Amino acid sequence: MKAAPVTYHRAQSIAQAIELTARYDGTAKLMAGGQSLMPMMNLRMSFAEQVIDISGIAALRESGFFEDRFFMGAGVTHAMIEDGRVEDPTRGYLRHVAGGIAYRSVRNRGTVGGSLAHADPAADWPAALRALDAVAVIEGPDGERQVPLAEFQRGLMETALGAAEVLKGVLLPRLSGKARWSYKKFCRKAGEFAHSIAAVVVDPSLGIANVVVGAIGGKPLRLSMDEKLLRHELAAVVEPSSYEFQLHCTIAKRALAEATQ
Repeated sequence: MKAAPVTYHRAQSIAQAIELTARYDGTAKLMAGGQSLMPMMNLRMSFAEQVIDISGIAALRESGFFEDRFFMGAGVTHAMIEDGRVEDPTRGYLRHVAGGIAYRSVRNRGTVGGSLAHADPAADWPAALRALDAVAVIEGPDGERQVPLAEFQRGLMETALGAAEVLKGVLLPRLSGKARWSYKKFCRKAGEFAHSIAAVVVDPSLGIANVVVGAIGGKPLRLSMDEKLLRHELAAVVEPSSYEFQLHCTIAKRALAEATQ
């Protein structure tokens, strides 16, 4: 199937993207890489009368340190991180995650911001960045605001973005030399969305100690660092006798063991 007829707009700036989104309130969708939006529109799982292409906005690809945190623009592609064209303040964690996303053709076009804004719980960046205590930077008609990633994704493909707001990027910590991390996922075949994701980041210098499980429920779930408590917390979300429960437990325990060796 192919997408229903749409009107295409190419925004040249964040301000223009906000203006176009406000003008077509409720009928427009933003497109960065289009790796998620286009297939869903083709399958009639997502609808829009207007598509606003923000892939050409240079400001969305900007990255660099902002005070004590690293800002990564929403338009940065997975391949840019994988290839080291964007600095990795997490001592290899981001580069590892990026290199395992789908296929190279998808990584060439898909963006960090697109993954977060699409808010599929089985996608990589929502879980991986949640484990870093990342903060979403959002720009809209009323200016800029920051939302912790734990509050940004509200549920299945639902975020804190307002009708005329654009995800500008994310703020990330610079991990110290004491930091340890692990990122594991289970896919039945290469390139598909994961059936289970476990992201663990521990940095005693920054007070970070996170275990996040993805591909579960409506959004990634933060769990305890203790294995017994972890199983108990998972059991409140997934039926303990199910295959899914055992899968999530196994992936989470493996990631936790690797990060805390």
